[in-house]
Formats: sequence, structure tokens, C-alpha cells
Amino acid sequence: MNATPQDESEEPSLGRLGSYLGFRLRRLQNQFSRDFHAKTKKWELRAGMFSALELISANPGISQAMVSAEVGLDKSALVPIIDALEARGWVERSRSTSDRRRNHLSTTAAGEKELDALFAELAVTEAAGLAALSDEERTFVSSALDKVYHAYVRPARG
Repeated sequence: MNATPQDESEEPSLGRLGSYLGFRLRRLQNQFSRDFHAKTKKWELRAGMFSALELISANPGISQAMVSAEVGLDKSALVPIIDALEARGWVERSRSTSDRRRNHLSTTAAGEKELDALFAELAVTEAAGLAALSDEERTFVSSALDKVYHAYVRPARG
């Protein structure tokens, strides 16, 4: 098969990948992650730290198991993330009084302050993508993504 050189200014065809939601989501996630990482380099965040911190903030007293499930990480992969957040003074762990095997998590004032700064950077990161959508489209995309997430994740917890 002879290949014809493609003009570099043209967007390449995605081929069969263009039909797959997972590829399209991953491609977008990769771009968001690169941009967010570049803007938040000074925090030296590892993958999962920001998401875990916000889930803990939004759900004071949440268990590590629940954070693990929502972030999509194995419980053993979450432990070093929680350790790092605790070492930075952003999160506190407390033992459950009803089940000593469970830890409940909450953010500290320092953690909340860092979250505010991180969300300011996230807003900058997402601005270009959001500007391409109307308010109605943003609502639709958000709802559609939640629907797909629940189709994959929630039934598995049943």
C-alpha cells in the first residue's frame, strides 16, 4: 500500500478509533492532564491526589474505600496518596468508632486553601474547552458523561 504524505496542517483521520467513546475521552483526558500538570507543577501532585483531596473535602468523614471507588483506584494504590496528603497537612485520618478497620477522612484548613488554589488552575486549564461549548452544550456533555459513568461503574457496585 502506497502512503501519500499528509499535509501536517490537516487533522489526521482517527480511523476506527473515531467511533470509540473511550478513545475520544482518553484523548481529551490526556490533554487536560498535561495542561493541568504543567500549571500545577509547584504542588508536585501525583496522579489521583487532586481528585482524592476534593472528594474528601466534598464528603467530610468519607472512608478510604469510598474515595478509592470514586477515584477509580485500587485501595492499595490509594493508601500512598492519602499518606502523602496527610504528610502535607492537607488531610486528617481518624479511625471509625464502629469499625476499627475503617479510616474516615477530612480535609484540614491548609488542604482547603490548597484546593482553592488548585481549582483556580483547573478553571484556567478547562477554559479553552468550555469556551467552545454553549451553556446548553456544557450541561448536556456533563449529563451524558455522568450517564456513561453510571452505566459502567454503579452497576458493578450492586
